[in-house]
Amino acid sequence: MPTYAVRAPLARWLAEEAARAHADLGPYRLLDVGCGQKPYEPLFAPYASAYVGVDPAPNPRAELEGSVEELPVEDAAYDVAICIQVFEHCDDPARAVSELARVTAAGGRVLVSTHGVMAYHPSPADYWRWTHTGLEKLFRDNADWASVRVTPASGTTACLGMIASLYLDLAARRAHAGILARPLVAAINSVASAVDRRSAQLREPGPGTLFANFHVVAERPA
Repeated sequence: MPTYAVRAPLARWLAEEAARAHADLGPYRLLDVGCGQKPYEPLFAPYASAYVGVDPAPNPRAELEGSVEELPVEDAAYDVAICIQVFEHCDDPARAVSELARVTAAGGRVLVSTHGVMAYHPSPADYWRWTHTGLEKLFRDNADWASVRVTPASGTTACLGMIASLYLDLAARRAHAGILARPLVAAINSVASAVDRRSAQLREPGPGTLFANFHVVAERPA
C-alpha cells in the first residue's frame, strides 16, 4: 500500500503499547478518541476492561459524540487514551492535549500518532504537520506529564518512498491501471525499509531527516 510507512509501523506500535499498558497497569479502561470504525480495537481487546469510542460526528460505532478539544468524559475516567491520526485534523491541538490529559487517570498514559509529512488530505479539514520537537513541546506546554516520548514511525527513506508511492498510485489510478502500480509500490516499500535499517542517521531525528508519522507516549504522574 502507498502509506505502508505509516500503517505498518502504527499497527506494530499499538500492539506493543497495548501489551505494555497491561503489564504496567493490569486490565485498563480505554478511550479511543476519533475512533471511526474502531480499527485498532482488536489490538487492545485482550487487555482492556472497557473500550469506549468517541467521535465528533454521529457514528454507530462510537459510544460518545464529541471532539478531542471537548471530550464528553469526566476527569480521570480512563487509564489509557488513544488518539490516532487525529491531530492533523483538529482545530486546536493545544486544547486537545489538555483534554486528553484531563480524562486520563493518574499513572495512566496517552497514545497519539500524527503526521510529519503527508499529502494534503482534508477529512473534513487538514491543518497541521509536525516535527518531533514540535510535538514534544506541544505536549509539555499543555499538561503535566511524568514523561513524554516522541519517536518516528519509520525512517527518512521510507518517507520519501511513501511520497513517491502515493503519486505513482494516483497516476496509475487516473490511467485506470491501478493494479499495475501495486508491485512497484511494494518494491519501493521493501527497498526503503531495507535502506533505513542500515543507517541510524536515517531512522533517528536530526537535521535533514523526514518522517511520515510520529508516535507519542505521554504518561500521567502517578
